Amino acid sequence: MSSAKVLVAGASIAGPALAHWLRRRGAEVTVVERAPELRPGGQAVDARGVAREVIRRMGLDAAVRAARTATAGAYTVDVDGNVLETFRADDDGGDGYIAEIEILRGDLSRVLYDDTRDGVEYLFGDRIAELTQDADGVDVVFEGGDRRRFDLAIGADGLHSALRAMVFGPRERFVRHLGRMLSYYTVPNEFGLDRWLLDYQEPGAGRSAGLRPIQDATRAIAMFSFRAPDLDVDHRDVAAQKRVLRERMTGMGWLTPRILAHLDDTPDFYLDQAAQVVMDRWSSGRVGLIGDAAFSSSPYSGQGTGLALVGAYLLAGELAAAGWDPAAGFAGYERRMRPFVEANQEIGRLHVRSLDGPGPDAGPGPEEWPMDLIDRAINGVELPGYAGVPDSSPVRS
Repeated sequence: MSSAKVLVAGASIAGPALAHWLRRRGAEVTVVERAPELRPGGQAVDARGVAREVIRRMGLDAAVRAARTATAGAYTVDVDGNVLETFRADDDGGDGYIAEIEILRGDLSRVLYDDTRDGVEYLFGDRIAELTQDADGVDVVFEGGDRRRFDLAIGADGLHSALRAMVFGPRERFVRHLGRMLSYYTVPNEFGLDRWLLDYQEPGAGRSAGLRPIQDATRAIAMFSFRAPDLDVDHRDVAAQKRVLRERMTGMGWLTPRILAHLDDTPDFYLDQAAQVVMDRWSSGRVGLIGDAAFSSSPYSGQGTGLALVGAYLLAGELAAAGWDPAAGFAGYERRMRPFVEANQEIGRLHVRSLDGPGPDAGPGPEEWPMDLIDRAINGVELPGYAGVPDSSPVRS
C-alpha cells in the first residue's frame, strides 16, 4: 500500500514521537489517550547519545533544550546535608549521571504534542474497548462508542499497557518486578534548591530520598525509592499509594519529614514498581508495541525516553520502507532495536543491584560497569537514513 491509517494508543512520549515520524513518512495517524488531557510534571527524563540525534532529526532540538530542567549537577549528601560526591551535567560529554538534555516527562510530552497536533488526530478521554484484526486491517471499538478500521495499531501506552494485555496476554507474563518502588511528586521549593539535585541514600537500608530542581524555581520534584520485592500496589489507587509511601519512609532522616508533609496537596503524585517488560516479540499480526509497553528498561536505566524516541524513529522508518507491510516492517524494527533494548535493560538491572547495599545480591557500582555495555546502551543502535522513503520534513527556523 502507498500509505497507511495507523492508530497509536498513548500520548505520553513514545506515542507522539511515533506520530511525528509516521506522519512524516506519509501515514494518516490517530492517537487515543485515556487521560482527559496531557499529564503535567512527572519525573525528569534524559536524552543521551543516539536519542539526541533523533531529536535533532525531528527538528525539535531547540524546543527540547528550551524546556530543559537546566540542572547544573547533583550532590549526594549525608543525613546532615554534607556533600559526599559531586556530579556535573557536562560530565561524560553530557551523557553522565545528570544528562545535558534533562526534561520533565510532562514537558517533553507537551513539546511532542505541540509539534504533531496540527497533522495528527488526538482523541483524549477515550480508549480502545475492543480490537479485532484480520489479514487486511484492524477493527477498533472505542469506549466512547466509535467504530473504526485501521491498517495498523501500535500500543504506546506504558508499563501497564491495556493494548498489550488485550492482544498479547496478561501483564504477569511480561512485567518483571525489580524489587524496588519509586515515587515522584511536585513540592514547593522551600529547601533553597538552586539548579543542583540533592540525593540522600540511607546507609544499609536501601531507602533514598531526593529533591530535583526544575525551571520554575518556586517548585521542586521530590523523589523516593525503597526496597519492596513483594509489594505490588494498584497503579490507579493513589490514596493507597500515598499510605504505602508514608509507611515505608517512617523514621527516615534528612529532609524526608518536610518533603512528606506536602504529600496530600501535590498535583502530580506518582508511585509504581521499578519494572522491566520482557517479550519475545513486539508485534502480532497488524498490532505492534513501542516504548515501555514493549520493552520498559525501568527508570534505573536512565534510558526509557531514549528507547522510546529511537524506537519511534525505527518503527516508522521500517514500516514505511516495507511499504507498510506489517510482517516485514515489524521484523526490521525488532532486528534493529532489540540489542539496544537488551543493553539498556542490563544497565537497569545492574543499577538496582548496586543500590541494595552490602550482601550476597549486591552488584557493582556504576564506576565498575563494563564500558562497552555503557556505550552500547547509549549509542549502540544504527539510525538508517531511509533514503527513498517519503519524508515530509518540517522546515523550522
